[in-house]
Amino acid sequence: MPVSLLTPPAGASETVSDTLVVEGGRPLNGRISPSANKNAVLPILCASLLTDRTVTIKRVPDIVEVQKILDLFRRLGSAVDLKPDGTLTLYHGAHLDPGAAVLPSGMRASIMLIPGLLHRFGRAFIEDDAKGCALGVREIDPHIEVFRAFGAVVTEEAGGILVRAPNGFSAAEHWLDYASVTTTENFLICASVADGTSQLTNAACEPHVQELCAFLGEMGAKISGSGSSSLKVTGVDGLAGLKFTLADDFHEVATFLALGAITGGEVTVRNDRPDHFALIDRAFARFGVEISHQNGDSSVHATGAKLKVRKPFTAALLPKIEAAPWPYLPADLLPIFIALGARAEGQTMFWNKVYEGALGWMPEMSKFGAHIVTCDPHRVITFGGAPMGPAEVESPYIIRAAIALLMTAAAIPGRSTIRKAAPIRRAHPRFADNLVALGAEVRWA
Repeated sequence: MPVSLLTPPAGASETVSDTLVVEGGRPLNGRISPSANKNAVLPILCASLLTDRTVTIKRVPDIVEVQKILDLFRRLGSAVDLKPDGTLTLYHGAHLDPGAAVLPSGMRASIMLIPGLLHRFGRAFIEDDAKGCALGVREIDPHIEVFRAFGAVVTEEAGGILVRAPNGFSAAEHWLDYASVTTTENFLICASVADGTSQLTNAACEPHVQELCAFLGEMGAKISGSGSSSLKVTGVDGLAGLKFTLADDFHEVATFLALGAITGGEVTVRNDRPDHFALIDRAFARFGVEISHQNGDSSVHATGAKLKVRKPFTAALLPKIEAAPWPYLPADLLPIFIALGARAEGQTMFWNKVYEGALGWMPEMSKFGAHIVTCDPHRVITFGGAPMGPAEVESPYIIRAAIALLMTAAAIPGRSTIRKAAPIRRAHPRFADNLVALGAEVRWA
């Protein structure tokens, strides 16, 4: 009988509850609803500091990063009301406590709180431990360049970096070195309340960046170019309150479709933005997996189907899946396709053009019997189709890598163990319940 991942066994320690036992070889079947995109909710929460009017956000996921930001809001003196159904009401008001503006530690999203704190208090402090997951070095310099472009003064202090903007933001024209999502989001938040019209070139255009643009626009910000690499923002004196509903997480939609495909099941996932899936669908098709979109749902029907790499017409070239900033295939989704490649008959090259440390978990895949060759820090080749067996593996602190290991274990008959599996809970609070609803048999050890 399926066992829920959501609640660890009574009395279990945090270390023990981070280990998952998977009884694999069972096709996953059914329909589920995904959670909202954490990569959208975090900048949206940070941007809410720009207004002293009431903000209501629906479908807020109950994840650690959200709770850390809400805890900061409470310390500042904001009114915070989060309902069990994920409806969040915020009122920051006009009399917040600048002395309580200590950024949440150990969380990369903290950097997106800086514009709101500068807007409120004229100063903010970035501690030295601003970081995210184990994807390689995540430099802070592009953010500093953005703050300076808007007129902020940045100085190094003991234990971190002090940013000051006592007179608010002045309009800026800026060209990013690369299409960084969080740097683009910081630019958008600053520009929305800057004096004048700002222009950003080489902007990131991921769905969650577009969602932030929509949120700011509904608050009264004047933004053009959403979904493109060029953004123009005319600042306004004051932003209004609003009611906003977060969209389905396209990462989670794709992940459950991949779980259906790798286990030979039939899975349907609610998807309110199928227009974002053209390239994702093509990546699935490389392994003979067809995805359909109809009536607000996305489905995979893999019953009895054997994964097989589709041969290219240019026979001398190795089939390749490249991940890069949107509108490329998202780098966050590359691990789920590596898991498919390890199971599919044939060879495929995977190329992560974003992170230099994102493919170091291939030795864990090899423990299942996967034949994977690491070419360099950015590229691997899978030689799929060989027999694979259950194994005990250890996940890196990378959300989709942990899920890729879970996918692989779920596809292989027998009992597998995934240690340090906590990243699975980091972004998707209902991921476990959905797995169980589809027939997965997993439990905390």
